[in-house]
Amino acid sequence: MPSSTDPNLIVGFEKSDDAAVYKISDDIAVVSTVDFITPPVDDPLWFGRIAAANSLSDIYAMGGRPLTALNLVMFPSRKLDIQILKGILRGGSEKVAEAGASIAGGHSIDDEEPKYGLAVTGVVSPKRVLTNGGVLDGDVLVLTKPLGTGVLFNACRSKKLPWSDLEPILPQVASLNRLAIETALRFDIHACTDITGFGILGHSLEMALASGLRIDLQFGALPIYPNALEMYSRGETTGSNKPNRALVASSLQIGLALSSHEEEILFDPQTSGGLLLSLPASEADELASALRTAGIASARIVGEAVGRTQPGIRVI
Repeated sequence: MPSSTDPNLIVGFEKSDDAAVYKISDDIAVVSTVDFITPPVDDPLWFGRIAAANSLSDIYAMGGRPLTALNLVMFPSRKLDIQILKGILRGGSEKVAEAGASIAGGHSIDDEEPKYGLAVTGVVSPKRVLTNGGVLDGDVLVLTKPLGTGVLFNACRSKKLPWSDLEPILPQVASLNRLAIETALRFDIHACTDITGFGILGHSLEMALASGLRIDLQFGALPIYPNALEMYSRGETTGSNKPNRALVASSLQIGLALSSHEEEILFDPQTSGGLLLSLPASEADELASALRTAGIASARIVGEAVGRTQPGIRVI
């Protein structure tokens, strides 16, 4: 069922895209998204930064530029000190300012567990909207951030991973996808999505189904955060791995021998993950190099698209 009969609604929810896009004129379309998360870490400032970067990412995934953000706050005010809330909001405000956008208000409620995120409004040219459904046969896929945040956050909570081993990756986790998309838009990008709660396979499958082809992911090329595979090998996991596996099971082929912990990283839910960009093979090496030159050190070519076959995902 279509999300709307309004012809100006360029992108709705039909293909599980990252944000809605509404055409205002021939030159301007509005990009709208909303997201909030529970605390991935105990530090309020980092929680705010990561949650805000995660929310802003959906604007970048559509090729857009954020303009305004509304805070979404759920906070147990009778249980936690108000200074914790101030730290969360300060972290979020830092990221919105870094994005060149403005906090324009928000809404808060009392809740049993802290939750924080943003409703974000941005703009994009109607002629340059990126969706997850534009992948073409022969395209190459570039990923801009490592995988593994889900298991690492859980391992830190369960004391398998010391905070001192998690803290060094937090700047990368909380980094905006702004520089990645600004660099990518210099190339002929056919499709884009960001890798978040459904993991690399879930979001790649959304891209494959929306585009009507198969995506082959090269396991050995996937960037992975330090300690993530080790945490899976030590028995740590997340509550999303099992449903993420079930989500892709009927459309997944694994064409190489992987250990159980190597398989699990494929279903790991990402928070503030990277962009997955699809573009012609002739431009892929140059894009990956340009991203690394711009400071996105983990940018890698991770797969390719294959048409004339059943849509799905293959890990090779």
